[in-house]
Amino acid sequence: MTFWILTAFLTGVAALSVLVPLTRKRASPDDGAMPADEAVYRDQLQAIEAELDRGLIEAEAAEAARTEIARRLLAAHDRDTDQSLKSGKRPRLRVAQAVALFALPAAACGLYLLLGSPGQPDQPLVARLSAPAQNQNVDVLVARVERHLADNPEDGQGWAVVAPVYMSLDQPLASARAYANAIRILGPRQDWLTDMGEALMIANQGLITADARQAFEHAVTLSPDAVKPRFFLAIALGQEGRTDDAVAAWQALLKDADPAAPWVGVAKRELAGLTGTEAPAADLPGPSGEDIAAAREMSADEQQSMIRNMVSGLAERLQAEGGSVEEWNRLIRAYMVLGERQDAERALESARAAFAGTPEDLTRIEDAAGQLGLTGS
Repeated sequence: MTFWILTAFLTGVAALSVLVPLTRKRASPDDGAMPADEAVYRDQLQAIEAELDRGLIEAEAAEAARTEIARRLLAAHDRDTDQSLKSGKRPRLRVAQAVALFALPAAACGLYLLLGSPGQPDQPLVARLSAPAQNQNVDVLVARVERHLADNPEDGQGWAVVAPVYMSLDQPLASARAYANAIRILGPRQDWLTDMGEALMIANQGLITADARQAFEHAVTLSPDAVKPRFFLAIALGQEGRTDDAVAAWQALLKDADPAAPWVGVAKRELAGLTGTEAPAADLPGPSGEDIAAAREMSADEQQSMIRNMVSGLAERLQAEGGSVEEWNRLIRAYMVLGERQDAERALESARAAFAGTPEDLTRIEDAAGQLGLTGS
């Protein structure tokens, strides 16, 4: 409330600084002398007529003198008229000044008291972010949080809350920085470190950089059994050309793993690619041996077209007939591999709707989406 009272006061001061100079009467060297000048000029005209009648001046000289005096008389009359008009406008100017100084600030305060909520306490940051999404504008929400963090840079929980929001807005670098601040202030956590490393990986087009690798390794030291950071570390070993270490990492990850886990299929394919063996046959419909042989003879464009046709056919079948969790995850992953993130997000929404009544299946969908960097709802 104090803020708005101060705002109204400053508004009045600003209006006063503009309006007061406009009301001041400007000094003029002829101010107050214009009526006397007019009388003098009239007397001079009469004197010329008298001198002409007595023959003291010639007619041509009298005419020239009358013309000059008449010009000065008209100028003096015009100045007097302008001054009278200005004097007549002063009451209206005073009314405008009073409105600007008092009525407008008072109206602003009145509207705030009527329509605003001066007694409403501030909501905690987490409560504002947890409010229903349909009641908030994401851009406004993020701007509000950024302003809060600019004023309170040591609010670790605020950084932790906004980090996944940045990721949902396709701002992985901002997300990684937010996680880094949360970890610096509140201390390391396995999930924060893993999500920070994933954000850095996504920002670098899937390449696991030294910073991302360091985050995953730190996460594993905090939670040796955590699957997600070990999964990314196995990928990092393959990217670095450390084939034997990568194979050992994938084998350790797959040992005692739940076969139904959404990441298992990816891990098996990565392992098969490193060892040069054929990947285990899946129960999902896919290309036959003949299709693969034919694909080897195709150009890159033809292969890409074939892949897109297969993905499109799977999408049409799932939309029309439905399918298993594995099939939906396969479709979402295929879109991400093709670089079609919007299609992947739409497929994810369809999968969520299809498995809304089965929490276990929905959890598997969400876990697979999270590994691909798809978050939010």
